[in-house]
Amino acid sequence: MPKRIAPLSDARVSKAKPTDKEYKIADGGGLHLLVTPSGGKLWRLKYRFDGKEKLLAFGSYPEISLAIARQRRLEARMLLATGQDPGEVKKAVQKAAAIDASSTFELVANEWYEKNEAVWSTGHATTVKGRLKKDVFPAFGSKPITAITASDVRTMLLKIEARGAVETAVRIKIICGQVFRYAVATGRMEHDPSAALKSHEIFRKRITRHHAAVTDPKELAPLLLAIDGYQGTFVVKSALQLTPLLFVRPGELQKMEWSELDLEAALWLIPAERMKMKLPHVVPLAKQALEIFKALQPVTGSGRYVFPGRTSSRPMSDNSVNAALRYLGFDRETVTGHGFRATARTILDEVLGFRVDLIEHQLAHAVRDPNGRAYNRTSFIDDRRQMMQAWADYLDNLKAGA
Repeated sequence: MPKRIAPLSDARVSKAKPTDKEYKIADGGGLHLLVTPSGGKLWRLKYRFDGKEKLLAFGSYPEISLAIARQRRLEARMLLATGQDPGEVKKAVQKAAAIDASSTFELVANEWYEKNEAVWSTGHATTVKGRLKKDVFPAFGSKPITAITASDVRTMLLKIEARGAVETAVRIKIICGQVFRYAVATGRMEHDPSAALKSHEIFRKRITRHHAAVTDPKELAPLLLAIDGYQGTFVVKSALQLTPLLFVRPGELQKMEWSELDLEAALWLIPAERMKMKLPHVVPLAKQALEIFKALQPVTGSGRYVFPGRTSSRPMSDNSVNAALRYLGFDRETVTGHGFRATARTILDEVLGFRVDLIEHQLAHAVRDPNGRAYNRTSFIDDRRQMMQAWADYLDNLKAGA
């Protein structure tokens, strides 16, 4: 009969002394304590897998007690019973832990930031970095990004709301979503945990609802390509393509008349009665916009409206552009026709670096001179013409690089 091994005791492990050679004290079931000449006491498990003898390290005493070592022996035996090699399972766990350690939210966010900083304005980059450092990193920056839950994000946002900074919380939620989607795109995680959080559901204070808009260039490119691929009527497709190029209010585009267009001068002159501020407005037309109008002219140019409805006596429906966006798969929480105004406002300022007063002029917002008087409709027309062409070229470059 094989010699029975007496189980170890805490006292025996504690009193084991080093000698000039390393030696083992067995506990049974393959578990033993290896005592080294330098005084180290190392837990080892000897086992067989796939016909081969293997050795698994559990750590050192006293950090790993006798009770813990026995628990790990039991766990290893359970793995063996299900056909798994405990040594390989340990390696896989260590590898996953290493990946998690190199993919904390802060590390991924900094990587995302560095990739985007070059296309942001200095002010926007500073704002993003400040919000990450002040609110996001202290909340879960050190956590593996895969371990962050919607609840973690919500808790952070509510703390920001509690100090009265609701709009800041909304912006920070957007930043977090962009970081999470970057992590998904780079294979760090499967989904964005913040996607299920809706601002109007999280915050107790009422938030001013703005028209949904895409302001991230990386998200804008697929949207523009989808618009170019629209399979509906040519009239609606033309209106859809002009919406981001001109970024006027939907009603202004919908009721556009051929008599208002000067294609030779590359200008659209909108009468005061159709403008929100009741002042006439001029829209310089980039080459890309002129091409669309010239292609559309043989189709609708004999009538009054550039975008006629089912009968040429009336313009197209005021919901035509939004309906086309829904047809393309973009819901109203993502983008609206009106939202392209915010898209242009944000990117012209933060990415392309144009003067804010030029952008505001082109948006037909009230802009006053130093004496408090409204500028006339042709103010800075050459600068605005240059800006509109740069904007159209930027949109083309986005599509070409997608």
